[in-house]
Amino acid sequence: MDYSIKIGGEAGQGIQTIGETLGRVFARTGLHVFTNQDYESRVRGGHNFYQIRLSDRPVRAPRAEMDIVVALDRESIAQHARELTDRGQIIYDAESLKEKHDQPSFLDVPFAKLAMEHGGSRIMANTVATGAVLGMLGMDLDVLLGLIDETFRKKGEPVIKANRSAALAGYDHAVKSCLRCNFAVPAGGTPDPLMLVGGTEAIALGALASGVKFYAAYPMTPSTGIMNYLASKEKEFGLVVEQAEDEIAAVNMAVGASFAGARSMTGTSGGGFALMVEGVSLAAITETPIVIALGQRPGPATGLPTRTEQGELHMTLHAGHGEFPRFIFAPGSPEQAFFLTNKAFDLAEKYQVPAFVLFDTSLSDSQWTYQGFDLARLRNTDYRLRGEAFAKLARYQRFQYTESGVTPLAVPGDGPHLVVADSDEHDEDGHLTEDAATRIRMTEKRIFNKLPAMREEISPPFLYGDHKPDIVLVCWGSLYGLVREAVDALAENYGIAMLHFSEIHPFPSTERFDYLEFLGNARLALCVEQNATGQFARLMRTETGFEFSDHVLRYDGRPFMVEDLVAELKMKISRI
Repeated sequence: MDYSIKIGGEAGQGIQTIGETLGRVFARTGLHVFTNQDYESRVRGGHNFYQIRLSDRPVRAPRAEMDIVVALDRESIAQHARELTDRGQIIYDAESLKEKHDQPSFLDVPFAKLAMEHGGSRIMANTVATGAVLGMLGMDLDVLLGLIDETFRKKGEPVIKANRSAALAGYDHAVKSCLRCNFAVPAGGTPDPLMLVGGTEAIALGALASGVKFYAAYPMTPSTGIMNYLASKEKEFGLVVEQAEDEIAAVNMAVGASFAGARSMTGTSGGGFALMVEGVSLAAITETPIVIALGQRPGPATGLPTRTEQGELHMTLHAGHGEFPRFIFAPGSPEQAFFLTNKAFDLAEKYQVPAFVLFDTSLSDSQWTYQGFDLARLRNTDYRLRGEAFAKLARYQRFQYTESGVTPLAVPGDGPHLVVADSDEHDEDGHLTEDAATRIRMTEKRIFNKLPAMREEISPPFLYGDHKPDIVLVCWGSLYGLVREAVDALAENYGIAMLHFSEIHPFPSTERFDYLEFLGNARLALCVEQNATGQFARLMRTETGFEFSDHVLRYDGRPFMVEDLVAELKMKISRI
């Protein structure tokens, strides 16, 4: 069982409400879910949609073909009717749209009329639509009714009863009227409810699990969700979330809070990060740990502010004046986002460097289902020198020269010793200097002494599929789920595998897994990316000398669909 549902309409029509409610119902029923969104950069109007894929097995990417389209406006019919499967149905409100369709693939559900008759308000049309979809699928309403009780508990029993009645009205209408609805949804894919979690939510959860105490940011799509989620947990977890006046202030606040002893983070997108680079260099020379969540979207400039792209890898690699090391992680799923954010906090503090969590709109706006995360995998070591351990030192030098490049990181004011830091080049005590010999030693301390151990922290790429393949697909970041499903689709006819890179910099060594030999033994090595210039392929050539046979690139701001990628891969494979 593998169905896709699309809710289309204008911004402000409640598309997200219907989509998120259905996703939660499916997940609580034990079904596997993948959701994604497409929306324009406007508060109202424009054409938006919310897409849900549900299955009795794990699903990790969107499909192009739709089984149900909920059309809240005419544009949804015009754009998405062609996407229907042979059994697909479009449900719409003929009276509200002022148009009638007599084709068997259309089902008229009077959302507004049923909402007025059974709920007392047109605002409950979305509840009617949600109930209608569950009726078409032949699912039980109990989970939805339970969600209604939870959602409207604070608004009182009359509101709960009205929404329950509206949901039942939509459900009954669909059951009686949809003669072509032959969907077979099992009672559940798993015996227990599943956890439904999104990309930005997972990054925020990873930060909380890592003990974040300060988050500063200026709102910017697609990173704003991290700030919103953390702000909702301020009291519960004892952290401070500051909406700064701009990104320059945000990064410098985070650096200052980290210097003062708090685990600190900031988040932004490409245009905002352009303003942060001086602050990143400040963190580097003062060896102050900081985690930066960077959400990629199409540029240059404002570009397509609500769309997706993997166009900022090289900016993240090289941003900041001067030379200094950094960690870059690029999660491909909410689970990876959770654990790699935790790893970013751990390693940023362990090596006293900036660490980036590089994601994009595709990941931030998608939701996946899981049975849970293995919390035993979390790292939570406090590397800072505090209290008695700090006080008993005979002498403290903030930038003491060491073979590892890592100096004890003391919390200012938590002991009798003075902690001095300077954004100029400095000596071991932290006082500025222009001495050439000191400059050489400090540069080597920050870069060459740290890098070997930093590289050892990096995991090799994830291998999925045939272990002796003819074809290897290489991807990074948010393309994990998509390329994995493409491998599944092609595995019946080809010896094929995927290498997914989620830990990007320092570039992984080949000691634990010789992925270069693995690639060299394949007849065809393809790199799949969502940018115009093959940024990861260029990085890999720079770091390893490996040259890909071919590329699959997309840069229109829209995510790949499974069917589209499989079709393009088949065309490329046919040439070998």
